[in-house]
Amino acid sequence: MKRPLLFLLAFALGPAIGGCSDDSPATTTTEATGSASTSGSTTAVIDTTGGVTSEPTTTIDSSVPMTTTDSSTDAPTSGSSGESTGAAPVCGDGVVGGDEACDDAGESAACNADCTVAVCGDAQLNAAAGEECDDGNDVDTDNCVAGCKNATCGDGFVFPDNEGCDDGNQVDDDACSNTCALASCGDKIVQMGEDCDDGNMDDTDACLQTCVKASCGDGAIQAGVETCDDSGESLTCDLDCTAAMCGDGVINMTAKETCDDKVESKLCDTDCTAATCGDSKVNMTAGEACDDGNMVDTDACVMGCKAAKCGDGFVQANVEACDDGNMVDNDACTNACKLNQNLSCQAGAVEKSVSPGGTMKVCDHPNNTVCEQDQETLCPVNWHLCSLKEFNNRNANWNYAVGSNNPNPVVVGEIYCRNGNSGAGHITLGPYGINNLGTDSTFNCGYGSSRPNSCPANYGCNELFVEALCCSPNPKCGNGAVDDVEEECDDGNNVETDDCLNSCTWRLPSAHGIGGC
Repeated sequence: MKRPLLFLLAFALGPAIGGCSDDSPATTTTEATGSASTSGSTTAVIDTTGGVTSEPTTTIDSSVPMTTTDSSTDAPTSGSSGESTGAAPVCGDGVVGGDEACDDAGESAACNADCTVAVCGDAQLNAAAGEECDDGNDVDTDNCVAGCKNATCGDGFVFPDNEGCDDGNQVDDDACSNTCALASCGDKIVQMGEDCDDGNMDDTDACLQTCVKASCGDGAIQAGVETCDDSGESLTCDLDCTAAMCGDGVINMTAKETCDDKVESKLCDTDCTAATCGDSKVNMTAGEACDDGNMVDTDACVMGCKAAKCGDGFVQANVEACDDGNMVDNDACTNACKLNQNLSCQAGAVEKSVSPGGTMKVCDHPNNTVCEQDQETLCPVNWHLCSLKEFNNRNANWNYAVGSNNPNPVVVGEIYCRNGNSGAGHITLGPYGINNLGTDSTFNCGYGSSRPNSCPANYGCNELFVEALCCSPNPKCGNGAVDDVEEECDDGNNVETDDCLNSCTWRLPSAHGIGGC
C-alpha cells in the first residue's frame, strides 16, 4: 500500500518545523505532478480529508517538478544506505580512510592493529614487528628494554629486581657472570682477580676461601700435602711446610740450625750446627778424634781436635817432659818426649834455663870470657842462636826474667846485618821492651856484633856479660821451601853469607821490609 505523498514529505521534513506553534498561519500549495523542493518557511500539514493537523511539514514549491515513487517497487530511493559513498571508515578493512595512518587489514610489521604506524615505544605490542613487549618508555631497567625486548640476562641492561650486573657478553670469568651476578669469591665461577673458586669455606683443600690457590706459606695447612704452614719459617715448621726437625735436610735458622746435611758431615754436626773444632762435639767425619771445647794443648785433646801424643808438638802436662814435634832423637827432646841429657851447653857454659818445650835454652859462660859475636859456640851441638820467629813461636809459658844486666841478665839471639853496612846486631831480649822470656818480642838488632865475611864490624868484646839464647834445629828449615811459621826464607843450603841464613831468616831484614835494624 502506498502512503500519501504529503505524508511522506511531512515525515521527512517534520523536524524542521517542530518549533511552530498551533497559532501559526498555514499556507498550502499543491501540484499534482513535478519535483518538490523545500523552502525555509514552515506550514501546517494538509490532511487529504480536509483537516489541518499540528504536525510540522515543509512548504512545497509547485514550480519544481516532483517525481513520485511507486511503493510497489523495491528499488531504494536516492541517498539511501545502500550506497557506499559517504560511509564511516573501518580499521581493518584494508582501506586507509579517515584518520587512519595505515590499514593492512590487520597487524603487520609496519602497521599496528589500530591502524597506527608500528614503532617501538608507541605502547602498542606488535608481534609482527618482532616486538616482545612495548611499555611506551625509554627506561631500560624495567621488564621491557631497548628494541621492545623482554629483559633478560645478557641483554646489556641491568634489571635491578633480579640482576647485579649485565655486561651483555657470555664471558663467565670477567667481573659479571653469565647469570648476571657480580663477581664474588665463593660463587664457583673463576672470575677476574681469582685463582680458583670452589664455592666452599674450606682452607684445607687446593683453593682457599679467599679464592687463592693453596700454596706453602699461605698460613693454611693443605690436607695431604703440607704437615704445617706458619706463613713462613718457625720453630716448628720449615719453609717447605714440613715439620722442623734436625736431620730433615732443611736448614731452619729460626730453630737455631746453621746446617742440615741429614747426617753428620765434614761441615755439619749431628745437631745441625756447623762442625768446628772446639765446639765440644766430636765429629769423626770431619777428622776429629776428640773435642773438649777448650784451647788448652797440654791436656789429652790438643789443637785440631787430635788426641794428645808424643810428637804432636804439644807438651802433655804430667805425661811428657818435652815435645818438639819432630822425629829427631838427638836434639833437646828425644822421640820419647824426654829431655836429652846429652845436649848440654858447650865451651864451659852452664845451662841457665830451658823452655817448656825443651827446644830452647839459655847458656852462659860463668867467667864472661866469650864475645857477643861468638855466643853461638856456647850452644849444644847442632844448635844455633834463635831467630825472632823461633823465639816467639816456642816461648809459651817460659818463665825466665831478663833485663839490662842489673840485676837480670841480657839474653841475645840471631845476628842480623844492619841497614847501611853499619855492622850487625843481635836480637836482644831484656833492654828492649820485655822482662821475661815468656813474652813475645818485636824485631830489633840491639847489642852490636859482627858477622865475618857478611857484615863485619869493630865493636869488640865490650858486652861479654850477655847470655846466649840457643835453639834446636827446625826440621823443615833447609828443605828449600818456606813451609813453617818459623821461616822467613829457605834456600836449601848451609851458606851463612848469602841472603838467607841457616836459621831460615833474612840476613839483611831491611831489604825485605823488616824494620828494626
